[in-house]
Amino acid sequence: MAGPAPIKINVNGCEVEVLRQGAGTPLLFLHGAGGLKGWAPFLEELSTKFDVIAPSHPGFGRSDTPEWLDHLSDLAFFYCDFLEQLGLSNIHLIGHSMGGWLSAELAVMGTGRFQTLTVVSAAGLRVVGVPMGDIFMWSAEERARKMVFDKDEGERRANEKLSPEEADIALKNTFTSSKLCWSPRFHNPALEKRLHRIKIPTMIMWGEHDPVFPAPEYPNAWHTAIEGSEMRLFPDCAHSPQNERLDDFLAGVYSITEGSER
Repeated sequence: MAGPAPIKINVNGCEVEVLRQGAGTPLLFLHGAGGLKGWAPFLEELSTKFDVIAPSHPGFGRSDTPEWLDHLSDLAFFYCDFLEQLGLSNIHLIGHSMGGWLSAELAVMGTGRFQTLTVVSAAGLRVVGVPMGDIFMWSAEERARKMVFDKDEGERRANEKLSPEEADIALKNTFTSSKLCWSPRFHNPALEKRLHRIKIPTMIMWGEHDPVFPAPEYPNAWHTAIEGSEMRLFPDCAHSPQNERLDDFLAGVYSITEGSER
């Protein structure tokens, strides 16, 4: 899907690539460790109702890799500056996987800029006795097969040939996500005790067959930690409900966003 032309935004000397389309209330989408895979159908659909802003994080895609980027919290503070520079408020915040963790860190900060939070198959928490899938130990082909429920689609992705530029970006994304999430593996030991600070309407969406953060234990942990949150589990879905269960994903987003504006 072609989507909007990328724009570059410079925040405190760090230039990031941003896809933006739509009008109305701003909706910020924060991608996971694999990077932003272009203007996906779910972003196109959301842009019919919202001003959708989808950046590639510092260290990912065609964005700069700044020297100061050492921890996921560095990304959280970067986005505080990013949103301030763009003058955005009353934002619907959505994060997938590592981006879900990042979204929660931002919501915990209580900046007052967000009106709803949606976390999708999110990293950030560790459930004792329920191992995560270790994407750093999987080959690219194994990861492609595991990340989707549909076996034919998984096989297609596993055999997809990348251009030299796409291969370079994939390597860059892996390097940065490893730097941010290697130890401790894809979680912040202090996050769970801080999630009570999230007072905005929150939606938790998860695939029942997520190979990375298994359901129902991981979504239940989020649901328990964020008082008043709503949880939706999707059958026949692995790690990316926004791609694998588009209609259900959109229904969840519209439910939480429309409810907040009544």
